[in-house]
Amino acid sequence: MNSVADNGISVVVDQNEYLAEGAGTVDAVVSVETGAGFVAAGPPPERVEILIIDCSGSMGNAKKLDGARRAAMAALDALPDGTRFAIVQGTSVARLAFPTDVPSVPADATTRAAARRKLDKLRADGGTAMGTWLGLARQLAKKHENAMVHAILLTDGKNEHESPESLAAEIAQSEGVFTCDCRGVGTDWRVDELRAIASALHGTVDIVADPAHLATDFAAMTQTSMAKAIPELTLRVWTPAGATVRFVKQVAPAIEDLTARRVEAGAQVGEYPLGAWGAEERDYHVQVRVEPAAPGREKLAARVSVLAGGEVVGQGLVRAVWTTETELSARISRRVAHYTGQAELADAVQEGLAARKNGDVETATAKLRRAVQLAAESGNESTAKLLRGVVEVDERNGTVRLRSRVDAADEMALDARSTKTARVRKES
Repeated sequence: MNSVADNGISVVVDQNEYLAEGAGTVDAVVSVETGAGFVAAGPPPERVEILIIDCSGSMGNAKKLDGARRAAMAALDALPDGTRFAIVQGTSVARLAFPTDVPSVPADATTRAAARRKLDKLRADGGTAMGTWLGLARQLAKKHENAMVHAILLTDGKNEHESPESLAAEIAQSEGVFTCDCRGVGTDWRVDELRAIASALHGTVDIVADPAHLATDFAAMTQTSMAKAIPELTLRVWTPAGATVRFVKQVAPAIEDLTARRVEAGAQVGEYPLGAWGAEERDYHVQVRVEPAAPGREKLAARVSVLAGGEVVGQGLVRAVWTTETELSARISRRVAHYTGQAELADAVQEGLAARKNGDVETATAKLRRAVQLAAESGNESTAKLLRGVVEVDERNGTVRLRSRVDAADEMALDARSTKTARVRKES
C-alpha cells in the first residue's frame, strides 16, 4: 500500500506487488478520497439545477403527473436560495416550461411560487424523445459558462419517438457539459436506456415504482448534487514503455467501466474523467500489462495521479516485483479480489435477467445462482435481498430456481441497482 496526500486529497494503492516468474498482469485498487478542506477551498462555483419532467401521454395517469409535480417542488425546496434552476417539459420535443424567457432563474420564494403555478398547468400529451430533452438541457447548461450544472431526468416510458442513434448522439454531445441523474417511475420504461444516459453523464439510475415516493427521492438527489463542489476530477495513468493499461473501472460506490473514456495525454499517458465530487471516497480497479522481468527485479507498473483544474493534487504508485517464491506471488489482494467479485456479480445479474427475458431458463438460472453465491460471499446484502424477488433459494441445500411470477418492479430494481457495490475496507 502507498498513499500520497496533497491539498486534502489522498490516493491509496492496494495490491500484491509480487508476480510469479513470467507473469505480466498487475492489478491494483486505487482509493481516492477528498477531504472537506479541499472541497471548501476556493470560491463556490455557480450552480444550476435542471429538472426534466416527462409530460408524454403515458404520464396522463394522475398519480404519475401529480407525483412528478410534487417531486419537482421538493427538489426546488432543497435548493439553497440563489441557486439557478429551470424546468424542461419533455415529450417528442423539449420545451422550457419555466422560466420561459431566460435560461434560468435564481431560487427564492417568488420564483418557487411561479414554478409551482407553471407545474400545475403541465398536461400529459405526445411522445417520448429523450435525446431532445438532453439537447435542451445542454443548451441551457452552455448559457452558464463555468457553472456546475446538474439535471434530474424523470420518465415513465421508452424512448419511442426518436432513433437510438439520435439518443446516443445527444448523450455523447452532453458528456462533460452537465451531470444527470435518471429516474424511471412505474415499470414501463427501460433500465438500459436510462443507464446509458446516467453512465455517460456521471449520474445514477433507479426505479421509483410508486409515484408517491418521487418527492423524497428528488429532494435527496438535489441535496447530494449541492454537496458536490469540485466540478471535475481526472485520473491520470502513466505507464512505462512496453506497458499498457488493460482497463480502469470505478468499483465503488458503483461499478462504472471508464476504459473507453480514456483521453490520450502524451506518450504512455491516459486520462479518465471522474465527474463532480464532494467530500467522498471512490475506489478504482486498474489493471496493467507489463513486460515480465527476471526474479528479484522491481518495476514501476504505473503512476496514478488525480488532477483538479489541470493540477496534480494526489498520487499513488503501482509496483511489480518478480519472485520465484510461490507463497509471495500466490497472494491475492483482498480488495482486488473483492471488487473483482463485485464486477462479476453485476454481470451475472444483468446477464441472468436478460436470459430470463429471452426465455432462456437454463442460462438465467445458472447466472442468477452464481449471483446469489457472489452476493453472499461478498456481503452485498442489498443485492442479495433484491435477488430474492426474482429467485427462490432453498436455505437447506442452496438450490436456486427462478420464481414463476416476478413483480416487474422487483426485476427492474435488481437490474437498476446491480452495479451498486459493497465496500471493503482498505488493508492496513
